[in-house]
Amino acid sequence: MLVILSPAKSLDFDSPIPTDEFTEPLNIKHSKELMDILSKYSKKDLMKLMGISEKLADLNFERNQGWTKKHTLDNSRQAILAYDGDVYEGLQARALPLTKIKWAQSRVAILSGLYGVLRPLDLIQPHRLEMGTKIKNPAGADLYRYWSKVVTPQVINLVEQSSGSKVLVNLASDEYFKALDSTEIKDAGIKIVKCIFQELRGDIYKIISFNAKKARGLMTRFIIDNKVTKPEGMQGFDLEGYRFDAEVSDEVNFYFRRTL
Repeated sequence: MLVILSPAKSLDFDSPIPTDEFTEPLNIKHSKELMDILSKYSKKDLMKLMGISEKLADLNFERNQGWTKKHTLDNSRQAILAYDGDVYEGLQARALPLTKIKWAQSRVAILSGLYGVLRPLDLIQPHRLEMGTKIKNPAGADLYRYWSKVVTPQVINLVEQSSGSKVLVNLASDEYFKALDSTEIKDAGIKIVKCIFQELRGDIYKIISFNAKKARGLMTRFIIDNKVTKPEGMQGFDLEGYRFDAEVSDEVNFYFRRTL
């Protein structure tokens, strides 16, 4: 069973990290090819391409100019320890002991606009390139065309190498999961299970974006802490008031709900 996550725009390259162990990204040649394109964009070009402020464009222009193919602990950080958005607030990876990070290494993967697919200990350098960015590249006009044929077989391989059920747990956003060819994954005999996190607002259960993102991280932490290798094991998830709702769930859509 393999868990798929989205990355985060927020990065933390300053906090202490629990390990200096790392692995090389699987697609560094592709990352270099994309960065060669991205580094030619001016600050104004980046503002238009990414819809960001001048301040963020300044930051990411400098990041792009400083990015190098050679990744070391001097210029990079392990992906699971570098990302710092809502999902990773729930995951709290920097509090994990090394034994648990190593367990996650073959059971958790992060989709990335720049790196394709990352394992937890794969090194990344500071960057910003969302999967939905419409950047022209050798494969076409967007990153879905660039990455789909690369990352889909890699994810299939990671599922097959992981222990437990032949299942891909989708804890990524739609923007990132679209980079995978779901038909090819299913044709490989892999079941895709999506987790949906809702909370009661009035008399209706709704997805609240910020809370749902954090819940994806909480679920990932639950899977790691409890060494869950079968989808049924996720049904015991009960962090921060969530409970599995069997009545509305089915074999491939797991609903977790809470009342605040």
